[in-house]
Amino acid sequence: MVFVVIDGLDASGKNTQASELGNFLRNQRKTVYLRFHPSTDNPFGIRAKQFLYSRGKGAHLAAALFYMVDVIRSIMLYSWRRFDYMVFVRYLMGTAYLPNPLDTIAYQFFAAIVPTSNYMFFLDVNPLEADRRLRVTREKLEMFENLHELEQTRQKAIRLASIDRWTIIDANGPIEHVQGVIRKSLRPALSTRPISS
Repeated sequence: MVFVVIDGLDASGKNTQASELGNFLRNQRKTVYLRFHPSTDNPFGIRAKQFLYSRGKGAHLAAALFYMVDVIRSIMLYSWRRFDYMVFVRYLMGTAYLPNPLDTIAYQFFAAIVPTSNYMFFLDVNPLEADRRLRVTREKLEMFENLHELEQTRQKAIRLASIDRWTIIDANGPIEHVQGVIRKSLRPALSTRPISS
């Protein structure tokens, strides 16, 4: 199985890119499992999402905690299943939403105990562009979906990405460009994986 991670700021296009990649891989006759976080099929993901619409430090920490438990649950339930490709949307970079220095401590702790991959993509979007996209597409904004939080989270996420095997992709441009970079990076895996029957 090839494990792929697509992460990034809010409004960086994570869900869109994961769905595009899933369609592309299926067209290549590969089996694919997409897993989005926070997920809506368990109480941890649901609670994480609820806290994202709350305010205050307590809600901030609770959102991050429930999010991380949701991700760990996904790993335990789905990582053993037989697919050619497993794509996780939002993964280790959820730790960037924690305050300093907890973000680094949590990242290093989780990176040591959960699977990582050579195919981890961080979609880097300018906070101004992310803020613009959010205001156009969202009826209600989460606690981290404002320009100040987007700027702070991006700084932390870029720093965390630099200490691991992340491919940082400029996600300010067209969807097709970002998808092209992801597919090009996956070529070694595509060329060595057998076609599923």
